[in-house]
Amino acid sequence: MTKFKVLSLSIAAFATSEMSGQLTSQGDRANQIQLNTITTAVPFLMIAPDSRAGALGDAGVALSPDANSLHWNPAKMAFGEDDYEIALSYSPWLRALVPDMNLAYLSGYKRLNKNQSVGAALRYFTLGNITFTDEFGSVLRDYKPVEFSLDFGFAQKFSPRFSGGIAGRFVNSNLTGGTAVGGANSKPGRSVAVDVSAFYTNDDLELVDKDAILNLGVNISNIGAKMSYTETADRDFIPTNLKLGAAYSILLDDFNKLTMILDANKLLVPTPPIYQTENGVPVLDEEGNFVVALGKDPNVGVAGGILNSFSDAPGIPIRDEDGNITGVESGSVFKEELREINLSGGLEYIYASQFAFRLGYFYEHFSKGNRQFISLGAGLRYSVFTIDMSYLISTTQNNPLANTLRFTLGFSFGNASEISDRQSGKE
Repeated sequence: MTKFKVLSLSIAAFATSEMSGQLTSQGDRANQIQLNTITTAVPFLMIAPDSRAGALGDAGVALSPDANSLHWNPAKMAFGEDDYEIALSYSPWLRALVPDMNLAYLSGYKRLNKNQSVGAALRYFTLGNITFTDEFGSVLRDYKPVEFSLDFGFAQKFSPRFSGGIAGRFVNSNLTGGTAVGGANSKPGRSVAVDVSAFYTNDDLELVDKDAILNLGVNISNIGAKMSYTETADRDFIPTNLKLGAAYSILLDDFNKLTMILDANKLLVPTPPIYQTENGVPVLDEEGNFVVALGKDPNVGVAGGILNSFSDAPGIPIRDEDGNITGVESGSVFKEELREINLSGGLEYIYASQFAFRLGYFYEHFSKGNRQFISLGAGLRYSVFTIDMSYLISTTQNNPLANTLRFTLGFSFGNASEISDRQSGKE
């Protein structure tokens, strides 16, 4: 792997290397579980861009539709309440590591008719100023790496309660500005990807004599070509991802609404295997490649990576007196696959369709990155304007995500009677 790819992963992939030092606090059993995080190119595609979902622990695949639906679940756009919505979000990112890194996100949708909607989004991520040096430490240049994606989506209702959606995405990642690395000229990494999603909603429910709404959502995002930053380097997977979620809303009265949401998330890319060694020396095959001892060979195509992602965890190795791998601990493969599922959820309280208060939690196993945090947020809606913000509180030490802020400004446009009904608490 070239130097600049290591640099980009270490900075942008949620700083998982900064969290690995916490393994020693997990107990004796944890010492047997190796840190085995899954890394991809362009991890900025996985950052929750908006304040509403960000305040709910990064859960949003089944949340009620809004201007940011294209990121979480394109199918939701078909159930949008307004003729069209637009939102602009901004977040300073990983300020504990880099003072000038930030993410901006512009998104929206337009209702074509009662059954169809289209959407578009622009995501812009800057990694701040980085100084490139050669192997002797001499400064080559200063550069501000930038990544962006451009999305277009379409949603279709298939029934009054069910919709499907699809989105296309162009991704550009310019991490080096053409700086030569290891004697090889670098280039921007580029890829195209698609999202496929579905959304179900049922507002004809009751709970304790209160009207209720159930939403279910699924989204497989970033299904696309691998990415490379040089002509000679291996190509890296982009973060193909499966997200499942449910949201249950209770209409307490004409003015008060409480929503509970839960998401489960899993990357559909290869898990790093454990390679065979003899007396501490890696074993190579006849072609000079490392021999996989546990897990599966990650050098597969996109479809193979998706299919293998459900069964390629290496588990906990059994070693002999010389440290050579002789087997795998029973049940550890399945347990590691479960550890690759991140859970997120939260509560959203809305008063009079104008004031919102949110609380969320995100959990990732310590061996897969150790992102664990509480999130808080609030929102205000007046006429066609919405202002939301969220704040992240880390529950682990030395977490560079701590104190992350997100801000979102939204605009929704429909006929005056619809807006008036929402503000008076009518459904």
